[in-house]
Amino acid sequence: MKTDAVKPFGPEERYRLYVDESGDHVIRQFTTPGHRYLCLLGCWFSGMAYRTFHQSLEDFKQRHIPHSPDEPIVLHRVDITERRGCFWRLRDERAAEHFDADLVQLITAADFLMTAVVIDKLILKERYPTPSHPYHLAMGFLLQRYCGYLNHVNRRGDVMAESRGGTEDRRLMDSYSRVYERGVWMRGASFFQQALTSKQLKVKPKSANIAGLQLADLLAHPVRKRVLIENGCTDEELAPFAARLLAAAEGKFNRHLYDGRTEGYGTVLFPRPK
Repeated sequence: MKTDAVKPFGPEERYRLYVDESGDHVIRQFTTPGHRYLCLLGCWFSGMAYRTFHQSLEDFKQRHIPHSPDEPIVLHRVDITERRGCFWRLRDERAAEHFDADLVQLITAADFLMTAVVIDKLILKERYPTPSHPYHLAMGFLLQRYCGYLNHVNRRGDVMAESRGGTEDRRLMDSYSRVYERGVWMRGASFFQQALTSKQLKVKPKSANIAGLQLADLLAHPVRKRVLIENGCTDEELAPFAARLLAAAEGKFNRHLYDGRTEGYGTVLFPRPK
């Protein structure tokens, strides 16, 4: 494409969006907020910023949970909060305090942006007779924001998601391909193809120790809760650990260029309550 010749292609200039989810995509279950709301969270880095973050994360893990590089530690929010596996060390209150403080500092210092898309499956089913799959909607909204940013700064990038298993992976990959090949809503395919370097979504398992996917995993749940609280969809409060993570990441939300608002840019709730 013509735009390929004018956009920088060096590794340091390229971006990658790391995607994780909170909740589930099944459109028949609405018994709890975890079932009713699907959240796709995407964090994106430039190549240079990501290398710095990756090394900082590895140093952080080695400092708090010494381990062999051949058997890397993978951060997973539920394992951390429930002190499972190698995170048993955090049952010690002092160790947990140091871990939490360093993690907050790590996220605060990291140079990335993020957007969270929350799909209300109950309202979606009530309002639309034949609704699109929640993955299709969430991926479309997320790629609009990511590609809008890339086109604005004249850069290109790709997208990587954490593997959830055969069926879920195929649906998420299909959702990505639909947007890339056809466009979505008011944006044609060229809008996305100018920004994206790959026709396919990259999928990696948690065991691959991808720093960006670990970050998205840590933030997806608290960010989803933030969106629900701000829109009056839940009376639940953030847990202390989640609140600290969210405070560290507050400045990372994608924002409107001129007025700085996050709604519609860093956070999306669809469909919106009437």
